[in-house]
Amino acid sequence: MKRRAFLLSLPLLYSGRLLAAPSAPARFLLVFLRGGYDAANLLVPVSSAYYYETRPNIAIPKEAALAINADWGLHPALGESLHPIFLRGEAAFVPFAGTEDLSRSHFETQDSIELGQPLNARSYASGFMNRLAAALGADGAISFTSQLPVAFRGEAKVANVALNRLGRSGVDARQSALIAEMYQGTTLGAQVSEGFAARDSVMRGLADEMEAASRNAVTARGFEAQAKRIARLMQREYRLGFVDVGGWDTHVGEGGAAGYLATRLDELGRGLGAFAQAMGAAWRDTVVVVISEFGRTFRENGNRGTDHGHGTVYWVLGGGVRGGRVAGEQLRVSRDTLFQDRDYPVLNEYRAVLGGLFARLYGLDAAQLARVFPGAAAKDLTLL
Repeated sequence: MKRRAFLLSLPLLYSGRLLAAPSAPARFLLVFLRGGYDAANLLVPVSSAYYYETRPNIAIPKEAALAINADWGLHPALGESLHPIFLRGEAAFVPFAGTEDLSRSHFETQDSIELGQPLNARSYASGFMNRLAAALGADGAISFTSQLPVAFRGEAKVANVALNRLGRSGVDARQSALIAEMYQGTTLGAQVSEGFAARDSVMRGLADEMEAASRNAVTARGFEAQAKRIARLMQREYRLGFVDVGGWDTHVGEGGAAGYLATRLDELGRGLGAFAQAMGAAWRDTVVVVISEFGRTFRENGNRGTDHGHGTVYWVLGGGVRGGRVAGEQLRVSRDTLFQDRDYPVLNEYRAVLGGLFARLYGLDAAQLARVFPGAAAKDLTLL
């Protein structure tokens, strides 16, 4: 099937502005999934035989995927949280999204996105969220992170509150030793000790990379626990927010309809649902965008996981979002359409997509958008 452009990609021009400024103060929250989440198991290409051929152990069965349209389904873990928002027309997905950065490095690509600058002319003095705050010309920006992220670096004033202490594992090394001691001398003693030792051996090999890729971000469980707190702050005081959520680097034991990724998606979805509900009437003037530095390889690897990829899927949520659909330029998913025979290609460049959203949300003109995203042209997906 030939490439399809479902929506117009030209910016809307009127008297030098893309759109008139919104009548109510708009709120924007960027949720950054650090670690490169597996987008192909979130927005499932149910019409692709190649998807099921190359993921014999981790594919989401077509009958288990939640209905989106003939080509796409949604991971069943989001059935009670995000899917109802989608069915209300308040959520959309943008597949084949991402950056031109081909490094497949967590740190390199995270920085590329947060800076929002051309790859050949980057300066770490200024991130795109800070430039957006400056363009809006007012206080009211906040980062829910342990330290100010690259996206918020710059001259504009930004508040900062850490959430990363929450959502840690319920059983640490000390508690594991106590539990093993409790069972010592019993018929289960050897099994308990061996179980903890096996867990520690596996996790030791993965923990360093997972933690580094997450950059000390809050876990999905921690985000779920704090979503209402974030909503209260954004509802009352702040109009521009950033939160990062770690734990998405699924090289081993990713799982399919159930398992590690399903649990993370369930926690994230519940957090987003709680945030939407807690925003109350302000939800109609709020936009949440969920992104990640990249997607993952289309084929599963030998460890029943996936490796670093390229294109991914963005989520766009909000009470005023024209959702209930999959937006942006798309391709039929097959081996022939993969990028470098391994990944989703990027057809919807992140600066163009976000620039189009900011134009509609804040009424920014072309000159203001050029300061937020230098060298990029806004792409209007009519999501607002």
